[in-house]
Amino acid sequence: MPVKEQGFSLLEVLIAMAISSVLLLGAARFLPALQRDSLTSTRKLALEDEIWLRVFTVAKHLQRAGYCHGSCTGEGLEIVGQGDCIIVQWDANSNGIWDREPVKESDQIGFRLKEHVLETLRGATSCEGKGWDKVTNPDAIIIDTFQVTRQDVSGFSPVLTVNMHAASKADPQTVVDASYSVTGFNL
Repeated sequence: MPVKEQGFSLLEVLIAMAISSVLLLGAARFLPALQRDSLTSTRKLALEDEIWLRVFTVAKHLQRAGYCHGSCTGEGLEIVGQGDCIIVQWDANSNGIWDREPVKESDQIGFRLKEHVLETLRGATSCEGKGWDKVTNPDAIIIDTFQVTRQDVSGFSPVLTVNMHAASKADPQTVVDASYSVTGFNL
């Protein structure tokens, strides 16, 4: 009686195992590089999100600078030094004056770069002093540049530009440059 042979021969199984081993070794070498690149991309994206969020926050205050629903006295925007500190005033409650007291409800807000950290202070009257709150995490982000510039064009409202350059503290090669311009309609 003839017996039908089915299945793989020993030689075929050994060849299949050899090919599978080569493919698995190749994948095992590729996977760490893929994970490293994925981590780098995630870190860069998180840094970009953080920096752009801060730039947009400052820009929103710059757009509001100088707003007054009455007769306010003083300058709506004070750019100090090389633009690494600003003090913005705007009539948040539309009562016709720029309130200074109480500090929690004051119409002044300051932003400054100090020791590679962006800081803010409600009720700021100068760029010096204590009590400023950190806006960025110094353990995660190093801000090298924070600068606000004003460009006055005859017959138009001034253009205010926020520039920020930052690096990841965990990977200093991961850097972000952000620049955003707004119009100071109330200035």
